Amino acid sequence: MQLCDTHCHLDDKRFEGDFEAVLERAKKAGITRFVIPAAHLEDLERARELAHKYEEVYFASGLHPNYAYLYDEEFLKSFLGDEKCVAVGECGLDYYRLEEALAESKLGSIEELKRIQKEVFVAQIKLAIAYEKPLIVHIREASSDSLEILQKYAKDLKRGGVLHCFNADFQLLSLAKEGFYYGIGGVLTFKNARKLVEVLPKIPLESLLLETDAPYLTPHPHRGERNEPAYIPLVLEKMSEILGIPKEILIKQINLNTENLFGEVFGAA
Repeated sequence: MQLCDTHCHLDDKRFEGDFEAVLERAKKAGITRFVIPAAHLEDLERARELAHKYEEVYFASGLHPNYAYLYDEEFLKSFLGDEKCVAVGECGLDYYRLEEALAESKLGSIEELKRIQKEVFVAQIKLAIAYEKPLIVHIREASSDSLEILQKYAKDLKRGGVLHCFNADFQLLSLAKEGFYYGIGGVLTFKNARKLVEVLPKIPLESLLLETDAPYLTPHPHRGERNEPAYIPLVLEKMSEILGIPKEILIKQINLNTENLFGEVFGAA
């Protein structure tokens, strides 16, 4: 088995002490390629450094919606031309922590913060269009607004994108026809994942990707521990069980999906 963890924050400080051991455990588990999405501008230098040090590691240039008020387009552009930069993101809309983000941003209102999130999301979509890179999308409690924006620009996104940590919202399934993929991670193994379990069979196999969001969202039975790419097989096992499809078939299709989204270098070895 050789798979890609399409969304793992390996630049997080929680991996500093044993980064190479984390990679080694992942490889033993059959995870051989890794995409580090940027969340904060401060993450990008570290992500690029890791991508250039380790052949199997790649990164994306973008800004998480929680930090949209810090947007610096020229800074993001300085990374997008890098040969190891495979996407724009993670970017999108997040209405879950608006009060917290408002306090940090020192903006005047929630509505102003939402407006800035939308503007910055659109700006990053336009970067993905200009650089012909796929989009890594973060959506939390903002499905309707996100869908409206993505539908407006989908036809211009030649490389499509992935809805990271797919939230199981039925209305977002329409984006599969627009070239979007759905990142499935540890949440699928949670006891309270009934909605995702219900929605999963409705996602075309040609639109599925695997991710961890490490160090977050650790799958069962490791809840409470730091998540890492080596746990991808736990998600694959649960996916196979829910869909009633052998793991070998899922692996083949998901590898093809990953290659279609991120490029030939992500094809199964």
